[in-house]
Amino acid sequence: MKELIKTFYTSLNDHNVDLMMSCYHDEIIFEDPIFGKLQPDKAKKVWYWLCENGKDLTAKFSDIQIEDQKGSAYWEARYTFGDRKRPVLNRVNSYFEFKDGKIIKHVDHFSLKQWASQAMGWKGKVLGGTSYFRKKIQHRSNRLLDKFHIDS
Repeated sequence: MKELIKTFYTSLNDHNVDLMMSCYHDEIIFEDPIFGKLQPDKAKKVWYWLCENGKDLTAKFSDIQIEDQKGSAYWEARYTFGDRKRPVLNRVNSYFEFKDGKIIKHVDHFSLKQWASQAMGWKGKVLGGTSYFRKKIQHRSNRLLDKFHIDS
């Protein structure tokens, strides 16, 4: 499973989303503070959307831990966000569950307030830690995913 996680993050850094998706089980559930909890179709779409819209996205990973059918890893994403091209360094702790040799559950934990402060400036710094902001950003992010089409 360690190699599976390495493949996933190396592929993210290379923007090879098809290879990333080969690491995911068909029934994948993904969850993070920005998108919330996503079912398989949206869980996969998130990575296509991120790589297409984050041309400068880089990912570095470390500290992969595997125990039975669970695992974890630490990774950092660097990219610019929005029209103002604000630099973001997102520090993420990821947790995984495995089934049939693939990732069936992927949960990313990071500080939404810290992310919002970098990505959105003073407004993010003020509002980023509130439940109102979390609901608003998840609603907005899911609408973007609904409108996004993967080119096959």
